[in-house]
Amino acid sequence: MNRQPAVAGSFYSGDAHSLTEEVKRHIKKNPASKLLKKIRAIGIVSPHAGFMYSGDVAGAVYSRIEIPDTVILMGPNHTGLGERVSVMSEGTWNMPQGDIEIDSKLANAICQASMIAEKDNQAHQKEHSLETQLPFLQFYRDEFKIIPICMMRLGLDECEEISRSIVKAVRQTGRSVLIVASSDMTHYETHASASKKDKSAIQQILKLDARGFYNTVHDKNISMCGVNPTTVMLMCADKMGAKEALLAQYMTSGEVSGDMDHVVGYAGVIVK
Repeated sequence: MNRQPAVAGSFYSGDAHSLTEEVKRHIKKNPASKLLKKIRAIGIVSPHAGFMYSGDVAGAVYSRIEIPDTVILMGPNHTGLGERVSVMSEGTWNMPQGDIEIDSKLANAICQASMIAEKDNQAHQKEHSLETQLPFLQFYRDEFKIIPICMMRLGLDECEEISRSIVKAVRQTGRSVLIVASSDMTHYETHASASKKDKSAIQQILKLDARGFYNTVHDKNISMCGVNPTTVMLMCADKMGAKEALLAQYMTSGEVSGDMDHVVGYAGVIVK
C-alpha cells in the first residue's frame, strides 16, 4: 500500500521545494553541518515536533551522520491504533520530496524473529513520529529503504526481545542499517524543570545504559514519549558493538516560542 503524509503542511512544508529549503535552514544553524567527515552511526535519537520547534535539533543530528541503504525507524504510537508493536512490512511512503520504499525482506525477518512485533499498517496511517524524520533523511540521500516500527508502552524484557529480533534480522539479511529512535523529551513543564529532568535521561543515553535510561525515565516521571524506541535502539546498539554516544544538541520549545512555563524538550544524540 501507499502511505500518504499525515502532517505535511502542518509540521513541515507540504511543497517539495519549500520543504528542502526549510530543512536546509535548520541544518545551516548547526556549525557541525560543515564537517567533511560524517559519522557512521549505529543509532540516533531525534525529535519529532513541528520543524519550527525541533528542526534545529534534528538538523544537528542528521547533518553529522552517514545515511546507509536501510533505515529502521522506531517511534511511539500517539494514536493508540494498531498493534502494540506495529511493523509496516510492505509498500511505499509518499512524501513531498519523493517516495520511499519499505525494505520488506528485513521487515518480515524482524516479525518472524519476534513474538511481539506484528505486521500492521493501521498504526502508521496518522502517526507523525516517523514521518517527521524522512525530510532530513531525504535531504542527504535520494535512495534508501525504511522499516517503520511504531510502539506502545512496553516493559524492559519486551524491549530486550524486540532488540534481539532486530539485530538477528539485520544479521540474517546482511543489511547496513541506521536505527532511528524518534522521541521528544519532557512535555509541558517549565524550561528549568524539563532541562533538569532531561539531563538525567540524556546522561544514561550517553553512558549507553539502556536499562539505566529506562528506569531513570520511569523513576523520575519524565514524560518522554519515545522511551521504548530509545531503549530498544540502545539495546540494539549494544549488541552491534556501540562504544560511544554524543549529544548533538538539546533545546526546548521555549527557546523558540518564548514561553518558558510550558515547554517540550528536544534532544539529538548519536550512538556509534
